[in-house]
Amino acid sequence: MSQLDVTFLGTGTSHGIPVIGCSCPVCTSCDPRDTRYRASILLQSEIFNILVDTSPEFRLQALRAGLKSLDAVFYTHDHADHFNGIDDLRVFCKDHSLPVYCKEDVALAIQSRFSYVLNGDDIAGGIPHLDLRILKPFEEVEIGNFKVMPIPVLHGKREIFAFRIGSFAYATDCSEVPERSLPYFEGLDALVVGALRYWPHPTHYSVFEAVAFGRKVGAKRVYFTHLSHGLSHATLSAELPEGFSVAYDMLHIAVGS
Repeated sequence: MSQLDVTFLGTGTSHGIPVIGCSCPVCTSCDPRDTRYRASILLQSEIFNILVDTSPEFRLQALRAGLKSLDAVFYTHDHADHFNGIDDLRVFCKDHSLPVYCKEDVALAIQSRFSYVLNGDDIAGGIPHLDLRILKPFEEVEIGNFKVMPIPVLHGKREIFAFRIGSFAYATDCSEVPERSLPYFEGLDALVVGALRYWPHPTHYSVFEAVAFGRKVGAKRVYFTHLSHGLSHATLSAELPEGFSVAYDMLHIAVGS
């Protein structure tokens, strides 16, 4: 794969921005970059499309991005802000099953919370038809011209997956990277990492911690996502060191192989 095109479908934390009922400067900002759907990305080559996470706004994200086809979906974990848009996958699997790659605990969550998306016989397109495929840490899977590596990271005490494709890595909802996972973040052209807020949080990197992680692994470019309403795009952008950027909804970046 010579080039990977990445679209940030959403860059907000679990509340989304603006937060319901909030009148803070970010929630009332006129800067469109401060309006954030819940976090998700779209990975595209010339012929293949892969989605990471189905946020509650997935339908709106897909319409905004002009998405017409999907070849696979990968899940980082099953928290509602990354997961609850799963029903809107139905339009991408009307006449076939759509491969969905995830950890075993996420597969169990799909089976218990959205059981109707599995083994269905509705040929009218009213429900998704998903083909669950279990990922194992550090075992690469190949989809067309994509090679996707699941990398364990910690979200509080819970182990979830980050993903690496070529020289690109996506690590949202991360509060710590285990020692065994660090080598898999080396040699990156672009790293996307969650940076929730300025001060520490038990299950997410703060801005300071996200900067430290980007420096530790030596990524050429680092983009922050999963941002709270405590972070103004313009203000944070002006504060970051060279090589670090604040992502925003519908930002497109290209990553070499």
